[in-house]
Amino acid sequence: MKTAPSPSPSTAPSPQAAPAGSDHSDLEGQLRERRRIVETLRTQGVNPFANDARPTHQIFELPAARPEDVGTLPLESELPAEAPRYAVAGRLLQVNEMGKAKFLFIRGDRGAMLQLYLKADSAEAFALSNQLGLGDFVLAAGPLFRTRKDKRALRIESLRLLSKAIRPLPGKALQDGPKVTDEDWRYRQRYADMIVHPEVAEVFRKRATIVREIRRFFDERNYVECDTRMLLSTNGGAAAKPFRTHHNALDLDLYLRIATELDLKRLVVGGLDRVYEIGRIFRNEGLSRFHNPEFTSIEFYESYATYENLMDLTEELLERVCTVVNGSSQIDYQEHKGVRLSRPFRRATMRQLVKEARPDAPIADGPCTDAEYAALPGFAKTLLGDKAPAGYGHALVALFEELVEKTLVQPTFVTQFPTEVSPLSRKNDADPRFVDRFELFVIGKELANAFSELNDPDDQRARFAEQVSAKAGGEEEAMDYDEDFCRALEYGMPPTAGEGIGIDRLVMLLTNSASIRDVIPFPQLRPEVASESGPGGSGEGAAK
Repeated sequence: MKTAPSPSPSTAPSPQAAPAGSDHSDLEGQLRERRRIVETLRTQGVNPFANDARPTHQIFELPAARPEDVGTLPLESELPAEAPRYAVAGRLLQVNEMGKAKFLFIRGDRGAMLQLYLKADSAEAFALSNQLGLGDFVLAAGPLFRTRKDKRALRIESLRLLSKAIRPLPGKALQDGPKVTDEDWRYRQRYADMIVHPEVAEVFRKRATIVREIRRFFDERNYVECDTRMLLSTNGGAAAKPFRTHHNALDLDLYLRIATELDLKRLVVGGLDRVYEIGRIFRNEGLSRFHNPEFTSIEFYESYATYENLMDLTEELLERVCTVVNGSSQIDYQEHKGVRLSRPFRRATMRQLVKEARPDAPIADGPCTDAEYAALPGFAKTLLGDKAPAGYGHALVALFEELVEKTLVQPTFVTQFPTEVSPLSRKNDADPRFVDRFELFVIGKELANAFSELNDPDDQRARFAEQVSAKAGGEEEAMDYDEDFCRALEYGMPPTAGEGIGIDRLVMLLTNSASIRDVIPFPQLRPEVASESGPGGSGEGAAK
């Protein structure tokens, strides 16, 4: 993520000014001092956690927010008696002492800053300011003016403490330079991270815009949004290891869902021709820059469509969302410059891409031959050694992952997956060794997974049986046999195509965030090491 910006020129405190705060240098001493002030305020009849006052304006709504507009404000000595009054609230981040006057700097929603000018002749407010600490929330009211340095300020006519911060702020809350680098602390105490780095909140604002635009896109196309079960008695819809729990009343072991696929397809059987769900998915897997055990996906299904139709739809969706969020369909992501999310995306078969990477691979130029099918596993074994799996389909996927995946920076639809690795996909009519499926890769990572759905109940039973055999052989990510889903298919499912897109990875891409932890407010972390220290010594993939 980007370096924290300096405060706006119209609001930045003087660099030589010392921040106000407790004289205690140790954390426990500061906590005791702040609690002492709380008790003192209560004895004076001041509620340190008030809830009976509302601002008239947000700071970002105030006039003269741009430096070039500050000149429209009068000087403090020229303020007319009828000047508009504003009541604003925010977190106190810095205090500049100037003898019989003070400048208090507060920050409100959207990171908007405002400096408050307080004179000693406002005796009550001035006395209260001596009991304020950095991090406190205050409400200030008065007129706006410009200082002699042409900065916007609000002259305090009344001042209230709204909420006392017992714990001192971590690190530099008004930051001019690199951000705090203790990443584990930042993710573990996201609330404090957002205080120190207000730009973090912009990622979550963009995330909300992305989800809202995705929902609008599908609603416009007459898709029906549904909520399906999170607790299931069978584990299916994806290749993943589930979380298990127990329902006491039914004395039944249940799984947290690893995908929404099977329930959404049940709804298609029931008559919802276009259906989608944006929801949380749980997979009992490792942590990485691109993986969190709980993540958000959208899955959508459309009757009388094929996976090729969904490629067109996906191009349109991503171009639109990217343009809405960033104002352009071309973005930079980390070291990758000029990533183009405008139509059309490249489309290539998995076999074609492996052949491009290794021209010596025994892959035919046209359709897969029997000779290729027999020779490729040996080629993979020679190239990958013990990492090479048995069988043509798994060998092809292993070669793709080793040779190709990380090179797909520009959006690329990878098509024609082997049937062995696609237990829910419809077989290709021309060659049943492959399925009508694609995965979309951008910056070397899977972003979406889609296929024409398998709707033959007998074929589905056979695929489930293969999964059961794989699980018996030690494959922990294999699916369970789901007889109820096969029964649903027996009632008849129309020709259908479905897709899953990982929301978190999409947000990473569109916000230039290096880690999935940057786009999830509270990511999963390893257990915390007992410590009171913070910075400065204070204190998934697609779901289908």
